[in-house]
Parts: sequence; C-alpha cells; structure tokens
Amino acid sequence: MSARRQIDPGWAWDDRFNLSQAIQVGDLVYTSGQVALDGEGNVVGKGDIKAQTRQVMENLKAVLEAAGASMADVVKVTAYVTDISSLAETHDIRAQYFSDSPPASTGVEISALAFPDLLLEIEAVAARSS
Repeated sequence: MSARRQIDPGWAWDDRFNLSQAIQVGDLVYTSGQVALDGEGNVVGKGDIKAQTRQVMENLKAVLEAAGASMADVVKVTAYVTDISSLAETHDIRAQYFSDSPPASTGVEISALAFPDLLLEIEAVAARSS
C-alpha cells in the first residue's frame, strides 16, 4: 500500500478538530467535506447558497493545491445541502471550476451541517496527474 500523506492548507481554525483536510494515497487525494468558512473560520455568505458555493469551491481548490493537485484532477464530488431545491443553484458556480470535464457527482439533502448558517458541504476525490 502507498504511504498516506496528510494535507494541510494551513488554516488555523481546523486545528481544534481531529481531522485532515485531505489524505493523499499514491496519486489519489481524498478531501474532507469543504464548507463556506474563510481562513479564520468565519461563515461566508450566510443565507446565500451561491456565495457559499463559491467559498466551498475556493476551499476545495486550496486543499487540492496543497496536495499538488488541481480542480481538473477531480473525478468525484459529493455535495450535501440542507435544502435539495437549492442544489441546482450551485451548478453555475461549479461549472466555473469544473469547466472541461465535470466530475461524477452525487447530491444529498441533509438536515444540518456542522455549524449553524452552513448550507452546503462538498467532498471530493482527485486523481493527480503524474
């Protein structure tokens, strides 16, 4: 089995949690669910699914870059939303990040996320280009 490498984009807010923002095994990168928190741990875009989607995608991009990967390497995403009817509103923003070849995708409605005011969480799997 390939060695596991913990990926840390350098956010201080997540130090109080027992998690890795991503784990790399070989050429695969598995991200934790990314939410609409800025680098200081503040919720971005309260009540605005599009603003939260943009922040989530920027966070996902930062985690992947810390692993030496890019958004183009993403092969699968899972999106968790607190209101499934808002999922369609995320696709215009997502298309800006996954323009060439969109990844396989799953959308799931859940009752709540880890912090109040969060509307969306996205996790991804990327296959790094060698």
